[in-house]
Amino acid sequence: MKDKKQKIEIEPVYDVFIAGGGINGIGVARDAAGRGYSVCLCEMNDFASGTSSNSTKLIHGGLRYLEHYKFRLVQESLKEREVLLKMAPHIIWPMRFILPHSKSLRPAWLLRLGLFLYDHLGFRKILPGTSYVELNKSELGSPLKNNFKFGYEYSDCWVDDSRLVILNAVDASSKGANIQNYCKVTNVSKSDGIWSITTTDSIDGKQNLYKAKCFINASGPWIDDVLQSSFKKKDSKNVRLVRGSHIVVNKLFDHDRSYICQNDDNRIFFMIPYEDKFTLIGTTDIDHGQSAGKVEISEEEKLYICKSANEYLNSDIGLNDIVWSYSGVRPLYDDGASKAQEATRDYVIKAEQHESSLLINIFGGKITTYRRLSEAILKHIEAFLGAKESPWTSDSTLPGGDIAVDGQLELQNKIQAKYPFLTKDIVKRLVRSYGTISFDILGNAENIESLGEDFGSGLYENEVNYLIQKEWCRTSDDILFRRSKLGLSFSKTEIKRLDEYIEDLFNSREHSKNTQLNSKMAETV
Repeated sequence: MKDKKQKIEIEPVYDVFIAGGGINGIGVARDAAGRGYSVCLCEMNDFASGTSSNSTKLIHGGLRYLEHYKFRLVQESLKEREVLLKMAPHIIWPMRFILPHSKSLRPAWLLRLGLFLYDHLGFRKILPGTSYVELNKSELGSPLKNNFKFGYEYSDCWVDDSRLVILNAVDASSKGANIQNYCKVTNVSKSDGIWSITTTDSIDGKQNLYKAKCFINASGPWIDDVLQSSFKKKDSKNVRLVRGSHIVVNKLFDHDRSYICQNDDNRIFFMIPYEDKFTLIGTTDIDHGQSAGKVEISEEEKLYICKSANEYLNSDIGLNDIVWSYSGVRPLYDDGASKAQEATRDYVIKAEQHESSLLINIFGGKITTYRRLSEAILKHIEAFLGAKESPWTSDSTLPGGDIAVDGQLELQNKIQAKYPFLTKDIVKRLVRSYGTISFDILGNAENIESLGEDFGSGLYENEVNYLIQKEWCRTSDDILFRRSKLGLSFSKTEIKRLDEYIEDLFNSREHSKNTQLNSKMAETV
């Protein structure tokens, strides 16, 4: 019998533990790991499964914030547009917006003033400025009613919001961060200035214990729940949950511009080209009085969005035209605003030092300013733990984003030349999801058959395996609605087959893991 020595597993003490895998939490993890801090992040569901995948998909300055005199927020957001565009030009790209003028709503002089400020507050270098558009003489006015004679065209950016989260997670992991999804924080305690965090796997129920010097609560809509359940702060109420809903209909116009429209209730909404075949319309601003985990568009919201669009469109849309809808809850800081649409979109950071430990709570924020929020969090971490590496994210690129700002087409051509058996639609989707990582996914494939099983709509086994191995996918929803939007074109039969493949893959992995464990145990006897 071999000598058996009992091993004592010593749990490492992380510099930073983050609860929440939305854009704010993941952004902090990436920034902190890149500066040399040890980081662990746990998300109770999939990354970007909450607010961060249910946005209007825009990197924007917030034109309407100017009416509420939020000049600092607008300026910060405007500056970030081009920083993020250069960081991830495969999943972020410029988009032009048409603002039709309506005599009964905001006057033309006010729109011109707002757009002048919008053009100049952010010191733009890449995005083109505002221009005047005669809608009655242009194809840009063709989807609209005849009473919209003119308008203005300005720039913001489109973003694949969930992929922005995922790519930040991939980069954080590559820099040493321990990144986990389907891992819920179930208890937090403190001893000798160190946070002890118990997590429970949301799928198999396995529990783990982590220790950290700093605890960052980035749980978005659940931030008060975490404070109440894990920190026993029973009276904690800091966030105002505001529901934003969108509908998706078949494509309403052929050009690549989007529309920003004004309602008679002072709300604005967008009509945006979506996934080449559809038009995205939204959003709403409604106080969400339900649980943060139950977020669905209401019938009233669907009717409101359709009615709003029909005020502008020359052909009406109705409930039967909706092919998909989604809702997200914005965890806005409760500043006491009387109306949901007036509540601040700015982020609020509350840092509490407890003896030799640090607790940071993040309230609110928007996807456009996530990187700036991360830098603000790092200032607190540096003050507490001591500075390590300098700020770095402003000049960085996300995985796959090492192309020019206008380099998508060039990359598509390179991939098409190397893999001529791929359709242009598949190549375009791959580039807009993975950028240069597309080459890693496709590998040495010489024909379509070498990509493995075809699950539908251009999704092959090679890509599915990559998403499971490198992007933490555990369900078909992870793949079809957060790593991509292929779920819009998948049938129930195709989804079922994908679920079966994923389950078989994880079962075989678990079997292999158990076999290896049994083998190692046998070697000790």
